Amino acid sequence: MPDTKHSLDSKVALITGGARRIGAAIARTLHAEGMNLIVHYRNSVDNAQSLADDLNRYRSGSVALARADLEKTEDCSSLAQQAIDAFGRIDALINNASAFSPTPIGKVSEAHWDTLIGVNLKAPFFLSQACAEALTSTRGTIINLTDIYAERPLPKHPVYSASKAGLLTLTRSLAQELSPDVRVNAIAPGAILWPESGDTQENQEEIIRRTPLGRLGDPDDIAGTVLFLLRDAPFITGQVINVDGGRSAQP
Repeated sequence: MPDTKHSLDSKVALITGGARRIGAAIARTLHAEGMNLIVHYRNSVDNAQSLADDLNRYRSGSVALARADLEKTEDCSSLAQQAIDAFGRIDALINNASAFSPTPIGKVSEAHWDTLIGVNLKAPFFLSQACAEALTSTRGTIINLTDIYAERPLPKHPVYSASKAGLLTLTRSLAQELSPDVRVNAIAPGAILWPESGDTQENQEEIIRRTPLGRLGDPDDIAGTVLFLLRDAPFITGQVINVDGGRSAQP
């Protein structure tokens, strides 16, 4: 069989929400493969700077930081331009940044809607649009971080679930719109990291009980799947990979 691996050395990835949690794991994994990075952050400046300093110690000048409010369309355009200016090219756009909060019916404000739809759906679209020309010139890749709740909605989270369902459909649509030059895929995490607030021990135990592998995943599980889609999957586009310990296979 032919070797499907493609070197990522000196290629460039823009990672939204790349300063912490899953985003930071993706950054470290891609950097270890030789990629240069633009790490986006909004408020996590200390985490972003610490990550950049750490990675730049290994390879000087290989990581640049870019701040943007993804709820603002103009910031998405500015972020894309900052990425292009940093290294002169973009080979991968990783739409990792996400907003998450409960929105039970009867308690949803327009602000809730605007934040969840804005960060989880609108921003990936406008960033993809802003990066499309650069990605076309490098025959690059877009990877969107969706959620298993895109297809099996989470109770009391209709707006979040709808935003991720929209991102899943956007992935498939962009795969058609940008082919044959740009591949577009999605990764749908299951229980990888618990929300930073608002979750109960009882709920966490129930989620683990319903996960066939019987445990929490790890951010490196997502980072490894990102690496696979970038390096080892030149004939995959328009797809979603569930990384959820088998939970989406449950009836």
